[in-house]
Amino acid sequence: MRLTTKGHYAVTAMLDLALHEASGPVTLAAISLRQHISLSYLEQLFSKIKRQELIESTRGPGGGYSLGRDAASITVADIILSVDGPADFSCSGDQENCGVHGTRCLTHKLWEALNAHMLQFLQSVTLQSLVEQERANGIEVEEQPVVRRAISRVAPVRPIHVDAPNSVFAWGAMMGK
Repeated sequence: MRLTTKGHYAVTAMLDLALHEASGPVTLAAISLRQHISLSYLEQLFSKIKRQELIESTRGPGGGYSLGRDAASITVADIILSVDGPADFSCSGDQENCGVHGTRCLTHKLWEALNAHMLQFLQSVTLQSLVEQERANGIEVEEQPVVRRAISRVAPVRPIHVDAPNSVFAWGAMMGK
């Protein structure tokens, strides 16, 4: 397992989504503003996260993203693996020939153990536990109602009909009568 900026931003964005989804789908623009992450970068991350069905999208006005399943069943490992893939810390990525002359390096077992411990820890941390931790730390989440277009109860104003020419040619034709 590899920890990258991509994974860091993905976990941050997913936590923001989980904190704010109670008021409806959350836009990437809102996450971008709150977390100071580039909108185009978020689009790339959410495209990968969506492929793993961790999120769902809603199109149209009032649309955005919501969690694809319960926050208690999404782990930090799920999020990181969705954007970074199953890469690891082993020497060169080649499990058998990571050392000199096609042999295993001396520290191969160390890196394998580190990968296993990291994965085990990140699988034990759920998105729900991070939400609860942030709420316990006093984070204030502004509940924003879903903005919908209002239907006006006032009848529309009808334009006044004017019997005047609408062009020079119409005026000339009217004068020639």
